[in-house]
Amino acid sequence: MADAGWDEVTYLRKKAPKSSHLKSSQAVNSAMRTGAAVETSKKFTASTNKQHVITKDTAKLDRETEELHHERVSLEVGKLISQGRIEKKMTQKELATKINEKPQVINDYEAGRAIPNNQVLGKIERTLGIKLRGKDKGKPLAFGKKK
Repeated sequence: MADAGWDEVTYLRKKAPKSSHLKSSQAVNSAMRTGAAVETSKKFTASTNKQHVITKDTAKLDRETEELHHERVSLEVGKLISQGRIEKKMTQKELATKINEKPQVINDYEAGRAIPNNQVLGKIERTLGIKLRGKDKGKPLAFGKKK
């Protein structure tokens, strides 16, 4: 700088902000204070780990007429689940832990409130060792034997 004369001018420029800085809450708040346009949008089911995704249309479908409704698990299946669980001396929470589901899921299945999911029913069948689907409901599962 020592060799710079009176006629020379040096401009210092700021770097353009990175996109991560523009998305920070501090940057959004300052943009709102200055009156700049701020666009926000939330992705549906963002940052959730949902295996059984329920779309927005299911709630609308539930409110519709009786001909447009979800089938529920029958009370017969619910009783079979609770009987099989009691025979194995398990609580609802223990069964839910074994099949990697929430205890509320087991509660809903036993009460007949759940919408049947073949993956969940299959896990329950394998854990309890009884059939919950098909024509021989309540019969023991025959592992490895196919007719």
